[in-house]
Amino acid sequence: MKTIGLVGGMSWESSAAYYRDLNLGMRERLGGLASPRLAMTTVDFAEITHLEDDERWDQIGTLLAEAARGVERAGADFLLLCTTTFHKVADQVEDAVDVPVLHLADVVAAAVRASGIETVGLIGTKVAMSESFFVDRLAGHGLSVIVPDESHHDFLNDAIYEELVHGVVLPRTRSRVVSIIEELWDAGAGGVLLGCTELELLVKQADVELPVFPCTTLHVQAALDAALA
Repeated sequence: MKTIGLVGGMSWESSAAYYRDLNLGMRERLGGLASPRLAMTTVDFAEITHLEDDERWDQIGTLLAEAARGVERAGADFLLLCTTTFHKVADQVEDAVDVPVLHLADVVAAAVRASGIETVGLIGTKVAMSESFFVDRLAGHGLSVIVPDESHHDFLNDAIYEELVHGVVLPRTRSRVVSIIEELWDAGAGGVLLGCTELELLVKQADVELPVFPCTTLHVQAALDAALA
């Protein structure tokens, strides 16, 4: 079994989901008391978000690269960034280590293409929706990506940072997010990416008719595949 490296802390709710689901997934696959070999570090989310607010992405990249090197030194055979937004500096992290980084967009794109869908909607943080780093990576796999109208970006960002990262799940927020997903459907999306770990706390497949691609769940499954390959 290979050792999975995790760079987390963005937020701790996200890291907890990765840790839990990796352990549950390994138990489901191997049974008994089986659990994955993990090397994990977490960063200070407050520090990272302050740097994000100031658009100091080079410094964020330096911090995450150093965290990744620590996980590599701890014995990781490959790495996951337990975040979507901060994949903005994934190239900087990849350049800092000698082990592979299992990029979230590559994993998600493979799942979407396997389903036969070519156009997907993406909901996530304001950075993930308004900047091109994640959408462009998906497009490199032949996917067309639709993001919500800009008028929804602040609402979605606030729902993530002011509610979900604190574990607060509100029905009124779910209702509005579902309506945003329906707008993406009307715009031509054949499925929707939950492009932030915490959104999986809020939206389930049962809430919408459009096929849902939970990015963290897909990332976890791909990591387990790689660890057991």
